[in-house]
Amino acid sequence: MNAVLPPLQIGPITVDTPVVLAPMAGITNTAFRRLCREHGGGLYVNEMVTARALVERRPESLRIIKHEPDEVPRSVQLYSVDPVTTGQAVRMMVEEDRADHIDLNFGCPVPKVTRKGGGSALPWKIRLFESIVSTAVREASKGGVPVTVKMRKGVDEDHLTFTEAGKVARDAGVAAVALHGRTARQHYSGTADWDAIAELREALPDLPVLGNGDIWSAEDALEMVRRTGVDGVVVGRGCQGRPWLFGDLQAAFEGRDERHRPDLAMVIETLLRHAQMLIPYFDGDERKAMQDIRKHVSWYFKGYPVGSQLRTQLVTVETLAQLQELLGRLDHSIGYPGADAEGPRGRAGSPKKVHLPEDWLASQELNEDQREMIAAAEVDTSGG
Repeated sequence: MNAVLPPLQIGPITVDTPVVLAPMAGITNTAFRRLCREHGGGLYVNEMVTARALVERRPESLRIIKHEPDEVPRSVQLYSVDPVTTGQAVRMMVEEDRADHIDLNFGCPVPKVTRKGGGSALPWKIRLFESIVSTAVREASKGGVPVTVKMRKGVDEDHLTFTEAGKVARDAGVAAVALHGRTARQHYSGTADWDAIAELREALPDLPVLGNGDIWSAEDALEMVRRTGVDGVVVGRGCQGRPWLFGDLQAAFEGRDERHRPDLAMVIETLLRHAQMLIPYFDGDERKAMQDIRKHVSWYFKGYPVGSQLRTQLVTVETLAQLQELLGRLDHSIGYPGADAEGPRGRAGSPKKVHLPEDWLASQELNEDQREMIAAAEVDTSGG
């Protein structure tokens, strides 16, 4: 059968399966990325890291950008509100050969990011946006490293920025642009606006455009491509507790019908491997690894008949032995539960007030107070 989409080209990098794992805070570490990579092709991006934390060489930030020897290409997502720090962080990654691809985060809607003018609030200040992007591209190009941008539609429906920001990013030399079809105000609520993604695709005929939002299955990805004409898809919450989604996506884009229908035994085995691989990621700290796996439990077991008492015990595990013992109590002969295991997962919630710096929306240019704030404003946080 014929492939539905050609490989995705990001600068010198060819991604055979045009699928990108969205960077997710506390989720897309080396352990989870490995599980996803084992199932299908794509570009697997690490958790977002702040430019300042990298420049200061904070241990946690250096852990976040660590890649396993067989991870190719190495993809890092950077968050910054300040062009100077952005330049320093990109230069460091290029000079020390720590990344093959750098993505810039302008999509995060979390209050502690937006109230500093960062994430999804930043493209409104279009000159600041242009300055950060062009600085990153300039420094990355010295090592032949492509830069991409991930963004949202805008702050809210009255302050949409995606078309203007997309054109500015293209003119600054980025290799691709990804759009999450929601505003910052929407957070993760409602449905993603695929029409906006189609609009951006049309506005940037000379640049790869990727679509993000509400891809819960391979069929959703095919439908997004059909409706928007994007060159590839970005998958976030849809793969939580379901790393095999990348196998489904590869099959779909290659024109094949095979899909994973995991029985409970496969889910248990995957969850256990995930937990085991988190231990070396946390430098052998088993307790930390078990604390980390807890958030994945409800995603893995979505739709499967796992009693509430056992679920409660699973989300309080302290040791690997305890986890193994609890998983051993489950009936491994239970099959795939069908539609109950599919569909939306992860946070959704409702629209939220966007926390912004004072007078942020009054003008697309920075005022003096905002300039000072930006200079001091690198924060440690993540999401998108």
